[in-house]
Amino acid sequence: MNDMTTFDVEKIRKDFPILSREIHGMPLAFLDNGASAQKPKAVLDAIEKAYDHTYANVHRGVHYLSQASTELYEGARETIRAHINAASLDEVIFTKNATESINLVADSYGRANLKEGDEILLSTLEHHSNIVPWQLIAEKTGAVVKAVPIDEHGEFMFDTYLEMLGPKTKIVAVTHISNAIGTITPIDEIISAAHDAGAVVLIDGSQAAPHMQIDMQAIGADFYVFTGHKVFGPTGIGILYGKEELLDKMPPYQGGGDMIRRVTFEKTTFAKGHSKFEAGTPPIVQAIGLGAAIDYVNTIGFDKIGPHEQSLLAYATEQLGQINSVRIIGQAKQKASIISFTMEGIHPHDIGTIVDRGGVAIRVGHHCAQPLMDHFDVAATARASFAFYNNRADVDALVTAVRGVQEFFG
Repeated sequence: MNDMTTFDVEKIRKDFPILSREIHGMPLAFLDNGASAQKPKAVLDAIEKAYDHTYANVHRGVHYLSQASTELYEGARETIRAHINAASLDEVIFTKNATESINLVADSYGRANLKEGDEILLSTLEHHSNIVPWQLIAEKTGAVVKAVPIDEHGEFMFDTYLEMLGPKTKIVAVTHISNAIGTITPIDEIISAAHDAGAVVLIDGSQAAPHMQIDMQAIGADFYVFTGHKVFGPTGIGILYGKEELLDKMPPYQGGGDMIRRVTFEKTTFAKGHSKFEAGTPPIVQAIGLGAAIDYVNTIGFDKIGPHEQSLLAYATEQLGQINSVRIIGQAKQKASIISFTMEGIHPHDIGTIVDRGGVAIRVGHHCAQPLMDHFDVAATARASFAFYNNRADVDALVTAVRGVQEFFG
C-alpha cells in the first residue's frame, strides 16, 4: 500500500493489477469507473486472506475462526463509520448495494410513515435505483412522486425546488452526483430546506463516495447510501447510513436469522441497532474487502484525489470539445469527473464498440437514467468516467479513438 506525501499516479497505477493488461493489443484505458471501479492489490489480498486464513460465519460461533472473522467484519464497520463520521456503529448498515439500501429505506421508513397525498421529491438527475423504489412505495401508500427539474446545463433547479417544497413533502431523495452527467448537487442547501419543511432526506452517494470525503455530521442527511464496488471494493456490499433515532422507529426490512431478539410461534421481537436490518448470513468477506478499500483510499487522500480528477476532467473536456461532431451532454459548473457525449449521426453503441478496439473502455446507453436522457432529448450517450488511477494517456487514448470513430463514419 502506498504511503504518499505527493500524488504519483504512475505509482498508484501499479497497485491495480488489471491496469497493466492489454485489450485488443492496446494498453487498457479503463474509463468506465462510474459503472464499477477496479480493485487495488490491497483489496484483493484482504479478500484472499479472509477466505484462506480466517473464514467462518460471524456472530454465531465461539470457535477461533468465527471470532476472528467477526472481528474483521465488525472492524470493517468501524472503518466505514470513522470514514463517514457516523455518530454510532448502529448507524452503519451493511446491505447488498446502494439499490438495496434505497429500497430498504423506501419500504421500511416509507411504509411506516407515508400516507395518501404525501409527496416524495426526487430530481430529474436520478438513477433508476432512486426512482423506482419510491414509485413502488407510493403505489402502496397513496403518496405522490414528483421530480425537481434541471436546466439546459444539467444543473439542479434549486429555486424551483424551494417552490415545490411544502407541508405535503415528507421525503426528499436526491443524488449527490449524477451518474450520467456528473452534476454535483447542492446537497447542503437541499437538506437544510427539506428539514425546514419537515421532510426527511435520503442522499444517493454512489458516485460521490469515490471522489470526495463524506462527513455525515457536516452533511446532516437523515439517510445516505453508497455502494462498495464503485469505491474500489468488491461487489455485493453496500452501505446505508441512517440516523439512529429514525432507524430505531423503522420496522425490519427482511426477516431471518441474526435480526431477532426472541422468536416464538406466537410473536417475534427484534434486535436493536444495525442488526435489525441485517437478516441472514451477511456479506462477510465483501465487508472486509470494502474496509480494505476505504483504508487504501485514505492513504491517498481526497485532498489529492480531487485536484487530479478535476484536472483530467478539464483536459478531457477541452480535447473532446475540439472534435466538431462531439456534443457534451451536461456541463454544470460543479461537476465530477464524468463526461457524457454524443456524436452527430453516430449511435453511442457504435462509438463504444469502435473505441473498445483501441483498448478504451467506456459506457454507452441510457445509464439507468432515462428521465435525464429524455430531458436532453437523446436516447443514449457515450460516457467516460475517471478515477484517481487514470492519467492523461488514458484521455489521449479516448480522444484518438473518438477521432477514429469520426473518420470511420466519414
